[in-house]
Amino acid sequence: MTETIDDVLETFSYLDDWEDKYKYIIDLGRTLPPFDEKDMTEENRVHGCTSRVWLVHSFSDGHVTFKGESDAHIVRGLVAMILMIYSDKSPEEILSLEARDILNQLGLEKHLSPMRTNGLFSMVERIKRIAAGYK
Repeated sequence: MTETIDDVLETFSYLDDWEDKYKYIIDLGRTLPPFDEKDMTEENRVHGCTSRVWLVHSFSDGHVTFKGESDAHIVRGLVAMILMIYSDKSPEEILSLEARDILNQLGLEKHLSPMRTNGLFSMVERIKRIAAGYK
């Protein structure tokens, strides 16, 4: 992924129509690196999501790197956005970041179903638990 969450915020500011924003989110999902099928296990699954979402992580040089996948196009884009916020950061940075603030800037909570929003924050909670384990 070459885009950053700041790029997403900027692009969203230029898109007026939510249909265009959804298409953009789906396109972001296409930028996720390939996810190994062997990692699509129950242990790596993020529960609380309507769609199936998997999350794996690694720790190197004081930073946590995350990879994610979903079986739904729009959710895959949301996974990409969450990874832009949290991946490749120190555990302390991850724990101090609030995705809700960024997602509110994007207006996502108003335009996602309650189940999708809950799933999104289930993923954030999991990421923060993982980061706390490395502190």
